[in-house]
Amino acid sequence: MAHPAACLFDLDGLLLDTEPLHAEAWQQAAQHFGRELTDGELMQLRGRRRLDCADQVRLWIGAGGLEVPSPEALLAIRQPIAEALLIQAQPMAGAQALVQRCLDLALPMALATSSSREAVLLKAQPHPWLEAIQERVHGDDSELKRGKPHPDVFQLAAQRLGVNCADSWAFEDSPAGAEAALAAGCRVFVVPAPGADRKLYPGKGTEMLTSLVDVLPLLEGTPQ
Repeated sequence: MAHPAACLFDLDGLLLDTEPLHAEAWQQAAQHFGRELTDGELMQLRGRRRLDCADQVRLWIGAGGLEVPSPEALLAIRQPIAEALLIQAQPMAGAQALVQRCLDLALPMALATSSSREAVLLKAQPHPWLEAIQERVHGDDSELKRGKPHPDVFQLAAQRLGVNCADSWAFEDSPAGAEAALAAGCRVFVVPAPGADRKLYPGKGTEMLTSLVDVLPLLEGTPQ
């Protein structure tokens, strides 16, 4: 099997186990304004940019007849909670091995994440192995027009690496991220969140993994 031209990685919930921590921060912020978020609602926030999530949470707060906070007020509650939690995030199973395998094979890599540059630096600080992924497209990138589920983040990552999305592999965990990678034309591998409803993911074109360990046998030997 030919190797990909590049590997494009999501970060949260894919390389680092941050999603339960993000969910806890959004839950506490919503509760501050009188709204309890359901598991299904928290799943809808996965893979999306912070401001997009804030807008969605504000809609849910307002739908319950509660006073709707401004985005700034909601994030003023949410961000300190998130920062305290996210520094504790651990690597997902197989993440370090997969990044090292790509490095050994000289396969270009990029992060294609909804997280801001500042948030990525915070989360990556305890994980020097992530430094191997030098090309990064962040959710607040000045060249990024639209966030996931739109394909822009993967298209921009591939463009910066000088490769085509059609020749690249994308790795995701969220429905929004999988939809974005598919729309970009990548070969898409998905590690669903534990307990996630698989009906939320695109029905065709994704290859479901138990963990990133599953893809390691596909990256054996010299790139063709």
